[in-house]
Amino acid sequence: MRTSVLEATVDVLCESGVDKLSIREIAERAEVHESSIYRRWGNKANLVVDALLSRTRLEVPTPDTGSLREDLLTTLRSIAAVLDSALGENLVRVALRQDTFSDQDRARFWNNRFTRASAIFDRAEERGDLRSGVDRFLTIETLIGPLYLRMLLTREPLNEGVLETIVDLVLAGIAVEPPSASQPTPRASK
Repeated sequence: MRTSVLEATVDVLCESGVDKLSIREIAERAEVHESSIYRRWGNKANLVVDALLSRTRLEVPTPDTGSLREDLLTTLRSIAAVLDSALGENLVRVALRQDTFSDQDRARFWNNRFTRASAIFDRAEERGDLRSGVDRFLTIETLIGPLYLRMLLTREPLNEGVLETIVDLVLAGIAVEPPSASQPTPRASK
């Protein structure tokens, strides 16, 4: 039941938007009773947040390529693809809503997403690729912020070159520098 309801919720959200989202329509598509949805989720906001978390887990998986740069680039590619879809458009609309979704709803969504993505940094730290003490959540905000800025304000494209530049800029601040670059070559004494 849970999977069919969550899939139906995302489908209805992408087709109708959050304002016209109807629990009745979701129940019909998922072939369950409305009361079952209300019993499990309580209200529309809880259902939408759960549905979006479920779908974003599929659309933006946490990669494990063995390279911090590739993991971050793969993540940004996935996020850019979602933002360029009906799902992403509605995700942004939901995030901007002040009347339907509480700060707690937003925090639940973003804490979940950031916690999942922080596994990239845990693995990088274990490999010795990440400076110690890096604020994982702030780094994730720094990575994805330009995507939302371009989507919402400047409408500039999110092409591969832009994504690589964003990742490289962030890596310059968080990655461990190779010994040859960080240590000057000793001079011979006279």
